[in-house]
Amino acid sequence: MSDSFGDIVDAFQPGPKPQPGNLPGRAVQVLLVGCWLLVCLLPIFLAVEDLELATGKTGTPGTLTVVSCESLGKGRYDCKGSFTPEGGGDPIPVDASPDSEAGDVTRAQLTPEGDRAVKAGTTGVIAALTLPALGVGGLGFLPYVIMYFLGVRRGRRGAVVLGCVLTALGTAGMVAGLVASYA
Repeated sequence: MSDSFGDIVDAFQPGPKPQPGNLPGRAVQVLLVGCWLLVCLLPIFLAVEDLELATGKTGTPGTLTVVSCESLGKGRYDCKGSFTPEGGGDPIPVDASPDSEAGDVTRAQLTPEGDRAVKAGTTGVIAALTLPALGVGGLGFLPYVIMYFLGVRRGRRGAVVLGCVLTALGTAGMVAGLVASYA
């Protein structure tokens, strides 16, 4: 690297350069791990309601017919549907998943509030597992980072292997969930 290029880089990165081995203080380490946990566990907690619906634990089973999908711009859609309860009864107007297309007919569960319907069955469960898979994939390398912060040397290689496996599983789960959402 030439001296002039180095001067340009230094102009955009002022201040002392970090030295290898310097770590943030304990308070910052705890804050970083806490934020990491929050970001990765939140999608898991947010998916519980959709998982309960998709598995049939809550809600009313029936059939969802997507009536219309209106483009909101920038690839976003607002879809409306008609939900017919399995036991019979009048169709209920509901919000449908934005990844639907007008005319789609699928098994679904009506939320207890009665405002939206979620795909049921295997496809619905796999689609509902998209967010938890994101959380699991994000947690993959957290054990290694904690070991690094604590200065633990034994087991780091195992933590890296675990991180790779969890990240791969999370990625595969996200892809499977997205495919199921659009199936």
